[in-house]
Amino acid sequence: MDIFTEAYFTAALWTEDPHPQSGEFQQHDDWTLASIDPAWMAEQIAQCEHFRNAYASLIDGRESDAGHDFWLTRNGHGAGFWDGDWPEPAATVLTDACKAYGETDLQMTFDYDR
Repeated sequence: MDIFTEAYFTAALWTEDPHPQSGEFQQHDDWTLASIDPAWMAEQIAQCEHFRNAYASLIDGRESDAGHDFWLTRNGHGAGFWDGDWPEPAATVLTDACKAYGETDLQMTFDYDR
């Protein structure tokens, strides 16, 4: 898996809270790439590849940051391409590009409530 896509999935695992009522993030130790639903993962890998290739000139050398920010921005988290770490006009172009992909929810191979 390339650096961009690995960072994307790392951010996904980090931001999803299986116990939102607790008010604190509680990632389980068994939350790994292997525990992500294979069909959903394949779809996300294709979207990561498309985004990475389409905007390669803007993210060159910052693939890990870009993968992380692709997850955060497309899902409306409080950080992402737009928060000041990316120079303009790249920040705006990349932020706007995320809108075309829409939001997505992490799909796991096990029940979150276990």
